[in-house]
Amino acid sequence: MFMRTRQNIFQDIDWVMILIYFTLISFGWISIYAATFDEEHREILDMTQNHGKQMMWIGLGLIIALTILLLDHQFFETFAYVIYGFSVFLLLTVLFAGSEIKGAQSWFVLGPVSFQPSELAKYGTALALAKYLKTYGHKFKELKTKFYALGIIFLPAVFIMLQPDVGSMLVFVALLIVLYRQGLSGGIFILGFVAIFLFVIALFMKRITWEITEETVIQGSTIFLAILTISAGGFYYLFRKYKGSLIIVLGTLLASIGYYFSVDFVFDNILKPHHQNRINELLGIVSDPLGAGYNVHQSKIAIGSGGFTGKGFLQGTQTKFHFVPEQSTDFIFCSVGEEWGFIGSFVLVSLFVFLMSRIIWMAEKQRSVFTRIYGYCVAAILFIHFSINIGMAIGLAPVIGIPLPFFSYGGSSLWTFTVLLFTFIKLDSERKFVLR
Repeated sequence: MFMRTRQNIFQDIDWVMILIYFTLISFGWISIYAATFDEEHREILDMTQNHGKQMMWIGLGLIIALTILLLDHQFFETFAYVIYGFSVFLLLTVLFAGSEIKGAQSWFVLGPVSFQPSELAKYGTALALAKYLKTYGHKFKELKTKFYALGIIFLPAVFIMLQPDVGSMLVFVALLIVLYRQGLSGGIFILGFVAIFLFVIALFMKRITWEITEETVIQGSTIFLAILTISAGGFYYLFRKYKGSLIIVLGTLLASIGYYFSVDFVFDNILKPHHQNRINELLGIVSDPLGAGYNVHQSKIAIGSGGFTGKGFLQGTQTKFHFVPEQSTDFIFCSVGEEWGFIGSFVLVSLFVFLMSRIIWMAEKQRSVFTRIYGYCVAAILFIHFSINIGMAIGLAPVIGIPLPFFSYGGSSLWTFTVLLFTFIKLDSERKFVLR
């Protein structure tokens, strides 16, 4: 019923996105090979090494991509809620029957194969959100419609936070960008900024000893001025937006105070110790280059040592001697920086920026509302993964274990991004034949 009726399944597909896809997975495999290189395991298909396994994941990914192109485009919209519901069910099940890896109970392990249901949830949420907004998007100004749309996003995010897997949870927060495109007020992003600001300020306040010294006076004055500036701007915005409603302004003030004093509880009782250490290291509250900050410290050394042109393929000393932990997964970017230098890093970043820009551009050309919204979901998911992963490698984001799309080692993440991208490519190929 859902198989494509055309003789040529490659008709009208976007070859530019496919070319970028092949370039990224090829560049990624080369980087994994370099990161795990061993003179005793030089063979490309050595299944005892990550590069050999990744080649197998790539092959299976290509089969998945071809299967998606064979399906009828209506399949994805028809089964959007089914896929979403199944992914949420798996997220709930993994809390009771999953295996704990790196401090998060977020994996199903079946012998040599492991699967992270949060990866499927990203895809299911993108489909479900696109279908819901296609059906009720014309009522998006109504509070009920916004509430259900937010519910679709945050239901899986809550289950993922319970694992806890902060990195995957942030991916779902990025889908708010899609709702902004649909007409969600930009105030929610201002609210998010204020929440992050208060969180950071509260953490800094914890380390002030309140003894009258030159250091504490400078710290206290800086924090006070920052709070005063942000608060004045926020209250002015609310006062103008709600036409002088003091109730709303005072309510927001009380909520902000309550949130501020809840930070200690959340930080000390919900976040894992390694999350606490990494956040403190990122903010400069503590300095631990041999402990919590070791990964980032070594990553920056590797990237910086590459210079402008890099040390050359398989010539990276930081890479070759495995100074950087998780070098083929979370910190794969440092291998690029060391061996290919600024030029290689610039090419990689440009490929991602071009791919995300093209997805957004193609999404805006769609007649189908479902395809347009789904395209924005794909771009948002790629953006948060790309920005946080590279931010981790250069010390601008906390280390929260989030892979670089199409690049980092791992079958489940590679397959998820392949499914996300090729579903959009498939839907886009029907653009000329879809009326709405």
